[in-house]
Amino acid sequence: MLLRYRFLTLALAPAFLFAASSKVSPDMPTSGSVNVIIQYASAPAPLQQVSLLGLGGILNQVLSSLNAIVATVDATVVNSLAADPNVVYISPDRSLSGMLDYANPTVNANIALEHGFDGTGVGIALIDSGVNSEADLNAPGLLAMLGLQSRVVYNQSFVPGQNAQDGYGHGTHVAGILAGDAAMSSGFPYTHTFRGIASNAQIVNLRVLDENGNGSDSTVIAAIEQAVALKSQYNIRVINLSLGRAVFESFQQDPLCQAVEYAWKNGITVVAAAGNYGRDNSSGNNGYGTILSPGNDPLVITVGAMKDEETVTRTDDRIASYSSKGPAALDHIVKPDIVAPGNHIISIAQPSSTLYGEAKTAGLLLPWSYYWPGINGNSTQYVALNGTSMAAPMVSGAAALLAQQNSALTPDQIKARLMLTATKNFPESSVAVDPVTGASYTSYYDIFTIGAGYLDVWAALSNTQVATGSAASPTAVLDPSTGGVTLKDTNALYSTGKSTIWNSSAGWSTAAIWGPGVVVSPGAAPSGSTTVWGTTTVWGTTTVWGSTTVWGTTTVWGTTTVWGTTTVWGTSGVLEGEK
Repeated sequence: MLLRYRFLTLALAPAFLFAASSKVSPDMPTSGSVNVIIQYASAPAPLQQVSLLGLGGILNQVLSSLNAIVATVDATVVNSLAADPNVVYISPDRSLSGMLDYANPTVNANIALEHGFDGTGVGIALIDSGVNSEADLNAPGLLAMLGLQSRVVYNQSFVPGQNAQDGYGHGTHVAGILAGDAAMSSGFPYTHTFRGIASNAQIVNLRVLDENGNGSDSTVIAAIEQAVALKSQYNIRVINLSLGRAVFESFQQDPLCQAVEYAWKNGITVVAAAGNYGRDNSSGNNGYGTILSPGNDPLVITVGAMKDEETVTRTDDRIASYSSKGPAALDHIVKPDIVAPGNHIISIAQPSSTLYGEAKTAGLLLPWSYYWPGINGNSTQYVALNGTSMAAPMVSGAAALLAQQNSALTPDQIKARLMLTATKNFPESSVAVDPVTGASYTSYYDIFTIGAGYLDVWAALSNTQVATGSAASPTAVLDPSTGGVTLKDTNALYSTGKSTIWNSSAGWSTAAIWGPGVVVSPGAAPSGSTTVWGTTTVWGTTTVWGSTTVWGTTTVWGTTTVWGTTTVWGTSGVLEGEK
């Protein structure tokens, strides 16, 4: 099994300016110096960039893929900048932080390996807290045994003043889930083997988070641009984003969403974690509407977390109650797209990292004896963590295997194949227990909780159906008069061909993708989950994203950020997982 790991989250600005200009994001600070991302309709001319200086601004960075710049300005001049007719949207450069012995066979990745699918020749860009070259990430053969040939083939840091090594411990753990080859847990005397999904894929390490798991929109966007630039050199077919932040505007304006769409349109499948806020009920929303950006974007594959219950069989697996639920805020995009194991996942540890230190303090390190009989103490090679951060690389690894099998598959075709072949048989509901607080949480298996279903790697590789057009996730539409929800095609934004892959033929119907009952009404929804169909929660004009609801300073975030002791995770954070 792979390490359990926490989900990284972009922190929120402390004060908001609900500006009169529709070109200014609602979370713009009201005063003081602020770093902003300014998106233009066309690439800003040098004179436009220099005009910032006349307003006391400083040009920090050019984001060419977005026709955007990153600048430092006084908050009082933002509306003046927005008056420029070439300016499309201005948002803060929001701060950011990071969030398989059973898991691998649970999703039938072991069968894929037996048939030769291990990610050979495929590059995966890991945009995270960095990756350290460990034995499990080396190439096979003598050179690997000598530690002379790593499958981490490229390293670059976007964190000022820091190299690409992983001081936080998140990125290396995710890399093990993606591509660890179990070199340190295979053969005699080991009793458990911790192998990643695409165990011979190459990792392109693009570090955007510091040793505390903090970063920013602009660093992630710059890393995405670099992944696109390196695509041909390293055959990068997948980007993994086990990070996210709150939604402040439509995905059509959000610079983070626009960046992932840039990668998608350049032939790279983007996989994002859904978030870990499915337990939140601070707005009476029962965790609905808590999908994070960029997982709210219709193109990307957004992944929720399942519990493999530490068994190989899939029939006893259940949704993790902390897995964020859709629909995505503001645009009501149907999310997540798919779910995969994310609870109690064992993967590569970094003993000198922040996260390993926290696990040690909490008494939650993995005993050597778990996989190495007769050895006392705690492992320095592997650790177990929880969250949708751990589920996302399961799907990224599966996408890499599909790209290995058929290099002609597009990101849309890979997404569609994974969703079509996902397992769709679930119970109506399940109950999870927080091991620290003893609190219980009931989850319902509707479209906004499990998406198109549970990842099945071998089923995806065995399927031969090829979708046409865009695989953009649809929009959920509420009928206020009946309380029913229907799905509306989002593909017109992305394709001039067939309107949608979901209804172009019987093989791609909504029922085939999301299972029966995809068009729902209050009576058809799982009993107990009717909150999502209400008109004053996720569908209301104030939604769960208002400044005094889920993302307020006194709700699930607590006063010590998402990783604090007062968050939705109880008293000791995501290290605990759930029963």
